Amino acid sequence: MSTRTTASVSTHILDTSAGRPAEGVAVRLSARAGRNADWHPLGGSATDADGRCKDLPALPEGTTHVRLDFAVETYFEKKQADVQQDAPATRDSGAVFFPEVAITFAVSPGEHYHVPLLLNPFGYSVYRGS
Repeated sequence: MSTRTTASVSTHILDTSAGRPAEGVAVRLSARAGRNADWHPLGGSATDADGRCKDLPALPEGTTHVRLDFAVETYFEKKQADVQQDAPATRDSGAVFFPEVAITFAVSPGEHYHVPLLLNPFGYSVYRGS
C-alpha cells in the first residue's frame, strides 16, 4: 500500500499464447533511490493461479526507481512439458528465447503502480495498469 512518502507496486502476468494467467512465475523486486544509486533487492514472490503477486515487499521511503525481474524460463519449460503442444516455446537452439524479463520504471511517492506483463514464448509487453 502506498503512503504519502512511499509508492507501491503490484503486477500480474497473462500468457497471451494461452489466453490464461501465468502461474508459478518467480518475481523479484528491487529498488533504488536516485538514477545513479545502487539497486537494493527487496525480496520476491511467485504468481498465483490468477497470475498475480499479492505479497510483493513494500518499497522503502525515498524509492525513485523500481525493477521487476520475472523468471519466465521455468514457466515456459514446464508449460511445454505439460501441454506438449505443436507450437513449442523453443525454436532452433532448444532454449526459451526470453529466459527472463526485467522491467524498470520510475515511481513517485503516494502513487500505486500496477505493471502487468503480457507474455508469450517469443515476445512480451508491459504497461502501467490500474
